[in-house]
Amino acid sequence: MTQRDVISDLTDDAAEFEGLITGVDEAAWQRATPAPGWTVADQVAHLAFIFRLAGTAASDPELFGQLAAKAAANFDGAVNAALAEYAGYTPDALRARWRAETDTAIKALAAVPADQVVPWLVRPLPPMVLASAGMMEMFAHGQDVADALGVVRERTDRLFWVTQFVSLTWDFAYQSRRLNPPAAPFRFEVTAPSGATWAFGPADAEQKITGPAADLCLLATRRRHRDDLALTATGPDADAWLDIAQAYRGPAGEGRKPGQFTS
Repeated sequence: MTQRDVISDLTDDAAEFEGLITGVDEAAWQRATPAPGWTVADQVAHLAFIFRLAGTAASDPELFGQLAAKAAANFDGAVNAALAEYAGYTPDALRARWRAETDTAIKALAAVPADQVVPWLVRPLPPMVLASAGMMEMFAHGQDVADALGVVRERTDRLFWVTQFVSLTWDFAYQSRRLNPPAAPFRFEVTAPSGATWAFGPADAEQKITGPAADLCLLATRRRHRDDLALTATGPDADAWLDIAQAYRGPAGEGRKPGQFTS
C-alpha cells in the first residue's frame, strides 16, 4: 500500500468533520444522537475535550499528569464536567473551540519525535498511536453526528489508522469487562475503501476477522451492531469477540441495536 502519514490524515479527518458541522442550525445542534443522552453539541464538546487532553499530553506532560490524575479517579465524571464546561457555547463558538483544540493537538503531536512517547491515560503512547486514537474518536463521534443529521459519510483509506488502532486494542473488549483475553492475538484481514487489503496480527493466528475495514471500525467503536455488518469470524474466540469488540477503555455503553441502521 502507499505509505500514509498519520498527521496528514488526521488533519484531513478534522477538515471532513468541520464540514459536517458547519452550517448546522441551533435546532440541529441540539438534536439527539444515537448515543443516549448526547446531542450533536455534546459530541462536538467531547471531541474538543479529548483533543485538548491530547494536545496537553504532547506539549506539557506535567500539566497533563495533573489532568490525567483527575480523569483517572472518575473518567465519566471528567467527561461530564467537560460537557458542562462547553454547555453555554453557541454553535459557532463551540465549533471554533473544537477547531482550536484539534489544531493545537495536531501541531503538538507532529512536533514529538516518532521514537519518543507521549503520556496518556493508561500508558505512554508513540505520537503516531495517540494520533490514531484521535482519529478513532473522531470516527466514532463523527458517526453519531452524521447519523443524527442524516448524512452518509464517505469512507476513505484514512481508515487505515483506525483499523490499525482496533487491531492494537483488540483486548480492550475483555479488559473493560474484567475478562481474561485469549492468550494469542487475532488476525485481522480487511478490505480498504479503495479495495486494497490490510492485514494486522500474526499470519498464522487461528482466530481471524475478515470483512470491510469500515465495518470493523463501526463494530469496534460500537456504532453498528454486528448483525448489520459484513464481518466474518474464524474461530470461536473471534466469533465471541464480535459481540463485545470495543477500541476504547472504560464502559462499553449500550452500543447499537440490530437493524437500527441500514448503512
